[in-house]
Amino acid sequence: MTLSPAVDALLSARAVRERSAEMLAAAQAGKLAHFTLHPDKLDAAANFVAKVIRENYPSLDVPLHARWRHFKLGGTDLWAAFDRRASWRDKAARARAAFDLAIVSVLLDAGAGPDWRYRDGATAMQFARSEGLALASLRMFEAGAFSNNPAEPLRADAKRLAAFTAQDLAKGFQVEAHNPLAGLEGRAALIARLGAVARDQPSIFAMHDDARPGGLFDHLCQLANNGTLPAPEILRSVLQHLGAIWPGRIALDGISLGDTWYHPAIKRDDDTNGLIPFHKLSQWLTYSLVEPLQQAGLTITDLDGLTGLAEYRNGGLFVDTGVIALRDPEAATKGHAPGSELVVEWRALTIALLDQIAPLVRDKLGLDAARFPLGAVLEGGTWAAGRRLANEKRPGGAPPINVISDGTVF
Repeated sequence: MTLSPAVDALLSARAVRERSAEMLAAAQAGKLAHFTLHPDKLDAAANFVAKVIRENYPSLDVPLHARWRHFKLGGTDLWAAFDRRASWRDKAARARAAFDLAIVSVLLDAGAGPDWRYRDGATAMQFARSEGLALASLRMFEAGAFSNNPAEPLRADAKRLAAFTAQDLAKGFQVEAHNPLAGLEGRAALIARLGAVARDQPSIFAMHDDARPGGLFDHLCQLANNGTLPAPEILRSVLQHLGAIWPGRIALDGISLGDTWYHPAIKRDDDTNGLIPFHKLSQWLTYSLVEPLQQAGLTITDLDGLTGLAEYRNGGLFVDTGVIALRDPEAATKGHAPGSELVVEWRALTIALLDQIAPLVRDKLGLDAARFPLGAVLEGGTWAAGRRLANEKRPGGAPPINVISDGTVF
């Protein structure tokens, strides 16, 4: 795929980091319309994050912030249990299945809303938000809901995914009038587009099997140099080859830019003027693909070439600790679209402040970036700390700012 320089620049973690830093600079100059910055509160926020990490991981052995964390419930690793029972032909077959599950599950993970719950028949336990979404997608995967081969349930096939409907998702996720899931239609459409994208790129997704999202594993293996692959290259492939799944928002040269939005503080003298990417789900997916690649024998480098994640737990941490504050407190009582100037500012400041808080947290833990990459800071970490504060401050753990979810961003 040949991309213009303008599009190529935006489809990267570097663009996320650089343009978010520009938004932070605007905040430091007092030039943002919706937020003020209070850097004197950042150290206290870092102290709180370090405290949460020590409580959650006393050994400080923190994994990456990946989808696999949400498959561990009640002390049981459900994916590991599947893995032990499965008879994989080889490491590549296992990795393709892990990719299938991670890709589908991550894409179904955008915020569930405050009223949805999933009751697990196997354990009789009930879960909400990310844990509930993870478990629901895992149970669908286990039951073969994404497979086109009844004899091989632990897979996701392009043909089956392309025919996926909101009714399929509602059934698997136990959606009823009394148990509504935010963005139901948007999520189902995302999965159907995933199937179509995998089907239409056989050279990427069907190198050694029928077309499936897990075929991306084989493509990434080809990109590796002597078994080594930088994490930003994983993201680049995710953005290039899965980019067409995103709903039509902003496009350049006929290429959908996905989780990319407009803000006047971002200045360029080309077609990307005013544009700021976040690639939240794509980056979280990239973090989630690292472990299957490592388990297949690849070495993944430059993990900190990825950025933090612009979502409401990390963003909520900085609001709830006072590092950033709404100019108009009444704005917290209203719903805001993902493309609104307020939400774009909040997400960009989140990315830039994660880069600032990470070294402070490492210093407090006595660790360096090699031992404790940004993905571990998120997991240990800022995401957990943001959730804890939300549960302490608001019923049901709602975020401090209400983003109207379409099922494809948060």
